[in-house]
Amino acid sequence: MEKKNLELAIQLRHELHAHPELSNQEIWTKQHLMDFLKAHTKLEIVDRGRWFYAVYRSKVGRRNIAFRADFDALPMDEIIELPYGSQFPGVSHKCGHDGHSATLCGFALEIDQFGCDNNVFFLFQHAEETGDGAAECAVFIKENNIDEIFGWHNMSGYKQHSVLVIDGTAHCASKGMTIYMEGVPSHASEPEKGINPSFVVAKVIDAIPGFIDPAINKGLVLCTVVQVDIGEKSFGINASKGTLRMTIRALYEEELDKLQRNLEEVAKSEALKVGLKVSFGYQDEFPETSNHKESTDKVRYVCKEKGFSLVELGEAFRGSEDYGYYTKLTKGSYFYIGNGETYPHLHSYEYDFKDDLIETAVEMFKGLSE
Repeated sequence: MEKKNLELAIQLRHELHAHPELSNQEIWTKQHLMDFLKAHTKLEIVDRGRWFYAVYRSKVGRRNIAFRADFDALPMDEIIELPYGSQFPGVSHKCGHDGHSATLCGFALEIDQFGCDNNVFFLFQHAEETGDGAAECAVFIKENNIDEIFGWHNMSGYKQHSVLVIDGTAHCASKGMTIYMEGVPSHASEPEKGINPSFVVAKVIDAIPGFIDPAINKGLVLCTVVQVDIGEKSFGINASKGTLRMTIRALYEEELDKLQRNLEEVAKSEALKVGLKVSFGYQDEFPETSNHKESTDKVRYVCKEKGFSLVELGEAFRGSEDYGYYTKLTKGSYFYIGNGETYPHLHSYEYDFKDDLIETAVEMFKGLSE
């Protein structure tokens, strides 16, 4: 990677880090990225509202290859001292999306200056953390007849600059599930005259181990209770409203759907027995991210050609990633580059993206674009 291009990408990363924005609020971030590309490249820029992409048109134009970066931040304070630290209390780039976007811009500089035999699309995506960014951007695939798409993520716990790959499922599917229950209040001394949701909530929770039992599922299935909210702090009132929030997760979407159906059925069945009203809500929905072996083999090939250490992952990451919306529509792969075995983990207060990963990632992208 050209030294000047690397320096520009690192400077851009620091600027993005200092101005973090939450999912679906990335107005400054998106405009700053677009302005950077307009100032330093001749690429075509296509503004799609909350997201955008840039295009390099090859004179040969053999294939349409896309590369994706996310650019939203997290609702976390910046507690470490950085010369480019977050200027906004309660918001910071603690997942490295500033680095992912700076990498894609650095790659764009290289392609713009040195060319490529393929048409190259640089997709900048909002709202990865909430799972709805890629769902909105997925139209990009068919609209541009994308033949293949690649993306990457920095990953702590692995040798620095090592490239991590896996065939098939790379990230579990997940969603936030909420069960709302409404009964009838009564005086605490006359619980029989009311309908309290506590017992139904307890039965739903009690049923969870049976639904996630490995003996009846072909892949990992998890259900994490994140909140139980029943009644209020008033010892004279029999509770009448309750909310149960869970994160449901599975290696395969079909088993996530089965878990959801089972939880809904037990809630409805038990609620019906006692006369409770029950309804459901869902948010932060992520598909499974599944890699195509043909594409992952290209990552392996480029890694070896460039002399990077290759790590074959033995299992998918439990955490979710909305990149799976793209690989449902075209071939593609999602790979990882190590931050170091003992480097602070993503979504931790001590974490900051490592600038020296930019060159490694750009070199990987360059190899994949050829």
